[in-house]
Amino acid sequence: MNRNTTEAGKVTLVRPGNRRKKKISVFPVINTIFFILICLFIIVPIWKVLTDSFDMQTSYGMRLWPKKFGWAGYLSVFTNPTLSRPLIISAVTTVVGTFLSLALCTLGGYVLIQWKMPGRGFLSGILLFTMIFEGGMIPTYLVVDALHMTNSLFSVILLPAINIYNLVLMRNFFEGIPQAISEAAEIDGCTPLQTFFKIVLPLSKAALASIGLMIAVGYWNDYTTFKIYITNSDLYNFQMKLRSLVMGSDLPTALGGATDNAVKSASVMVAILPFMIIYPFCQKYFIAGINMGSVKE
Repeated sequence: MNRNTTEAGKVTLVRPGNRRKKKISVFPVINTIFFILICLFIIVPIWKVLTDSFDMQTSYGMRLWPKKFGWAGYLSVFTNPTLSRPLIISAVTTVVGTFLSLALCTLGGYVLIQWKMPGRGFLSGILLFTMIFEGGMIPTYLVVDALHMTNSLFSVILLPAINIYNLVLMRNFFEGIPQAISEAAEIDGCTPLQTFFKIVLPLSKAALASIGLMIAVGYWNDYTTFKIYITNSDLYNFQMKLRSLVMGSDLPTALGGATDNAVKSASVMVAILPFMIIYPFCQKYFIAGINMGSVKE
């Protein structure tokens, strides 16, 4: 028997068999097993592709390590013009399109929070209407073709850049900034543009990072826009070449003794690695971006 002392100083005897046993909840155990399985379903295929990208011998099935290690697969991706040119096109369209789209949605969102602007409600209604009801694929293609923008990188950069959904998100972020800050800047003599560049944008780093990353991912993984508006193979981006490469219809010349499987796997890793590396560093901005705009003044 064990002695327990109460607050009054009395000593009570407690039998060991009378102690309460901790209940084990079933849900945390099942939840842990479930998420471990999800991680395995994600990691195992990626590890398979990563291993094959370094393996200089043709192999089938799952291997934990390359049988013959080599960098020739990645060398073929970055030095062969068949793959390096589409990779450069993807990088250029992603960088230019991301900056252009951020410029349009930030300027548009800042205009929509100007409460004294005449017709602000009407303009907001028109923008929301276009977000719900679009022209459609064929009318859009006819307009782009009439403007002679097909087979041009302008079409694949400008069309995704005009996104009303991102504009509305940015407007909501701007509305979360206290109005008193803008009023204080106006009293100090700042013009609306100075207030925008010196106060609003620095306070919206989380919004710019989170929305900008989503825009960049969309440009980098863009396949549909290139498929519709680009017919010149010299202007294909990396995703277009990657599909034809995986399907086996456009295999480039392997360099340094690399196998076709190594080149395919290296191309897949080049397509997915950039944003796998960037995402962890931007996680704090996603959390801040979720919280921003949730509390109004």
